[in-house]
Amino acid sequence: MRTETFSAEETFAVGEEIGRNAKPGEVYTLVGDLGVGKTVLAQGIACGLGIAEPVNSPTFTIMQVYEDGRIPLYHFDVYRIGDIEEMDEIGYEDCFYGDGVSVIEWADLIGEILPEHYCEIRVEKDPEKGFDYRRISIVRI
Repeated sequence: MRTETFSAEETFAVGEEIGRNAKPGEVYTLVGDLGVGKTVLAQGIACGLGIAEPVNSPTFTIMQVYEDGRIPLYHFDVYRIGDIEEMDEIGYEDCFYGDGVSVIEWADLIGEILPEHYCEIRVEKDPEKGFDYRRISIVRI
């Protein structure tokens, strides 16, 4: 599936729809350059799961858990991962293969440990179409 958005609110709404339809055990990878809206999508997914608390990118903590929605959300930002073993230290397998939904920003950096099946969400800009334009491609792998 491919969609286009023209504002942060529209990008959030795409994430919200994903969150409404998410099922326990699903893994969503968010791939794209710095500043394309990966965190906005993650916030929308959280909203769609019924999570009311503020959701911010866990850049320095690597992972943040939100449990007040209909399904727990495990929100990862692996941008600062120096070594894949750091993922073992935070217990990523319990999240990827657990009863919650995992959302992983910068997931292309940890490709070797992703589960066999996941949903890749790729976000791209196109300056010719405007500052807030985003092309969002969603592929089940």
